[in-house]
Amino acid sequence: MIVPSNRLTLLENGPQYFPALLAALDAAEAEVRLESYLYEADAVGLAVAEALLRAAARGVRVYVLLDGFGASGFSAGLAARLSAAGVQWLYYRPERGLLRLRRHRLRRLHRKLVVVDGRVAFIGGINIIADDNAPGHPSHRYDYAVQVEGPLVHEVHAAMRRLWWLVEWSRSRRRTSMGPTFPVPDAAGTQAAELLLRDNWRHRHRIEDAYFKAIRDAKHEIVIANAYFLPGWRFRHALTEAAQRGVRVVLLLQGRIEYRIQHYATLALYRFFLERGVEIYEYRSSFLHAKVAVVDRSWATVGSSNIDPFSLVLAREANIAVHDRAFASDLHGRIFAALHSGASQVHRLPWRLLPWHRRALAWLGYGIVRALTGLVGYAREFGEADGRSGRQAS
Repeated sequence: MIVPSNRLTLLENGPQYFPALLAALDAAEAEVRLESYLYEADAVGLAVAEALLRAAARGVRVYVLLDGFGASGFSAGLAARLSAAGVQWLYYRPERGLLRLRRHRLRRLHRKLVVVDGRVAFIGGINIIADDNAPGHPSHRYDYAVQVEGPLVHEVHAAMRRLWWLVEWSRSRRRTSMGPTFPVPDAAGTQAAELLLRDNWRHRHRIEDAYFKAIRDAKHEIVIANAYFLPGWRFRHALTEAAQRGVRVVLLLQGRIEYRIQHYATLALYRFFLERGVEIYEYRSSFLHAKVAVVDRSWATVGSSNIDPFSLVLAREANIAVHDRAFASDLHGRIFAALHSGASQVHRLPWRLLPWHRRALAWLGYGIVRALTGLVGYAREFGEADGRSGRQAS
């Protein structure tokens, strides 16, 4: 549901996001809720923890929900300090052994959400981790979050309360409290937006469907910057059909190798897109972690969801979709600034002239990803059911 009357602030990378987050935490009076896939006890993680501890010392109720796989290395000492101060924290699907290829083990909490006092929220792709900690690459990860003030915060808070209740119930099998509610915040601005959740119950295709609608409605331009880009058959054809009707389609993708299988699997799709008029740029200045898009400079999305099987058919994700020209134009300008300063375009002819071994690695990576999604029973849902995509993506 599109909610009007919000004030939205686009935050780029850790240097903009974490000061805003820490200021909100230090202003908390009643409640803080935080969800994250990763939480590292580095300088950023410790600063956030200290802010949570200060809030708890003021009598603020603090709830922290971390993914049991992504944050499995969460510092025991830090956890003990939080618990001793009265901070309530839980793991979503805690890992007690090696990860197995079963659906329920692969359903992770990938959301990055914060709500303070039911009046301000943060939605995006930035984990609680220093974004300049990649070995040998001191540049900040390229990523975004949105600070939200206004009525939409109420929906974010409700979603976080519900998930906390579900996790507590799954652990204790008894009725527990969701925690207090807050009134719907008053109008804070003029921007309309909607919360897009993905889970395996009520919102299985919510984020993907929002992309499809925006792509179908596009008249001039589609710009997607996405860290892990391995779309299914329907998504690929939605983009290429837009390109064939005259819409400019621009993909800003990961240029550095962070996870080899995903990297090479994405390379296998380059020829499919390039031969159908889609522009591809590889971001190389730092690690690309963004999951954002802009359509016709009037619709934009920022969040945690990649365009790959993990995000679209397995994980719990949260995006914000913004229906506001000023916000969309701002994000559009930032994406193209990053594209021009830190990316290189992939051209059709050089791609076809790549050495055979690099193309072989690309298809090997793609085959591994397809095999893994098949093993856990999601190949059909990922859009490969008609058997044509392997040939058309060659």
